[in-house]
Amino acid sequence: MEDTSQLRQAVLTWLEQARNLSYEPRAITDVALAALPEWEALSNAVVWAASISDHRDLYGKVDGDWLPRWSSLLSASGLGDATRLVAQGVKVPVEDVADSFVAFCTAPAPAMENWLLLSGDLPEGARIELGRYTLQAFTAEELRQLGPMPALYGLKPGGLDLKLLAGAPFIHAPDPDRASDRSGGRWFDFTGPRPEAQHWRALLPLILWSPELLHVDAVFDVARGRDFDLHPNRVPTTFQIYEDRHGRQEEVEVREWGGFYITPAEIPRLRAFCTAVTAKIDAVMVGAVSSRKVPKQRARRLERAARHLLQAYQRTRSDYSVWEQEADELHLDYVIALEALMASPNDDHAEGISERIRSRASAMFPTPALRDRVEIRVQTAYRARSRYVHGDVLKDQDESEKLTDLHNLRLLVRQIVLRWLVLTPNDHEDLAPRLDAAADGTDREHTIDEPLRAFFSTTPPQDSEYE
Repeated sequence: MEDTSQLRQAVLTWLEQARNLSYEPRAITDVALAALPEWEALSNAVVWAASISDHRDLYGKVDGDWLPRWSSLLSASGLGDATRLVAQGVKVPVEDVADSFVAFCTAPAPAMENWLLLSGDLPEGARIELGRYTLQAFTAEELRQLGPMPALYGLKPGGLDLKLLAGAPFIHAPDPDRASDRSGGRWFDFTGPRPEAQHWRALLPLILWSPELLHVDAVFDVARGRDFDLHPNRVPTTFQIYEDRHGRQEEVEVREWGGFYITPAEIPRLRAFCTAVTAKIDAVMVGAVSSRKVPKQRARRLERAARHLLQAYQRTRSDYSVWEQEADELHLDYVIALEALMASPNDDHAEGISERIRSRASAMFPTPALRDRVEIRVQTAYRARSRYVHGDVLKDQDESEKLTDLHNLRLLVRQIVLRWLVLTPNDHEDLAPRLDAAADGTDREHTIDEPLRAFFSTTPPQDSEYE
């Protein structure tokens, strides 16, 4: 076991000497701290306690020698912030800071994780597995412990108030292909797929669960105990007016989370639904590596449909507040998702596609009245899609009418994606012929109604029973 007592004492000595620094905010940078004479003693203590063979991420090459990197030991660890706070005269729990710094230097480098902050609200402590992902709502204290220097939370000016995030839904998953000391991609840095596309397998069960809109509000990297890079300007907030017992009003900043809300009583039902839907997604996606045509195309089509559906969700801040310039493009996303699932590898694409899409989509619904409504809605959507992609002017509509149509189309596509997952065979057979037969009235009860009834009776989504 490594002897860390010398390192701990070196940190305490370093912080004690910081009290003698003349505090000038622009002067006490991490670079300036690493140039102090006292830095060598601390750096040597790190070498003694954390060898390069076991802690390569702490070291860098300087003039041919491997030495501890000041950027890691001051910036990444939080010791630089602690030093500046001490120099300011802030009361810093130096014993806790020393313990955190020792843990930072001597603990094994943690795996990097992808974290997505979602809109919505969950009970604190909720945890639901979504394949390799986890949906979780943390307490403020649990989030505080994720960073490299928990004792400093609340002491640094301009820091993130973690109470804002208590009950926030986070999706997280390990990213074993990335080293813990690499900086990850950001929202619009064009280094890879957008998060809703890259992590669609975790997001899809959640949007199929609830009719309320769900968004990815922020994306960041976590290396537990090393890096927790969620910054204040990446958490959407709003202000609410509260009245105290004396009748005085107070404006309080709160996280903006929309309508996606889960009660404690709903957690077991959500867990069962997500388990069932994740299993169905996994079963379809196994086909991505199949040598057979139908499973491979089926997996590709599901991913394409999910990506377009989630892209439309991400660009819809609320059902009745959509950028007018994007409304037709969102419409197109929903129709592409529909077509991806309803088309068959064996279709003749020369003619009749819109009719097949319409009849197959409606065949998933149990009553003639519902099927008629679905046919009309899909036909209207498909016509609008065709006019838009061919450069024609769409029919002028009142804005509220257009947004209502877009809202209804979103809910319909969501229903169709869920029913497609329930009905899709796990073998090499194609779903389309079954839907065609059901549309013609052949064996509908056995192939369509029974599987859907069974799913909706055992693992229904938040908003509906089978109908």
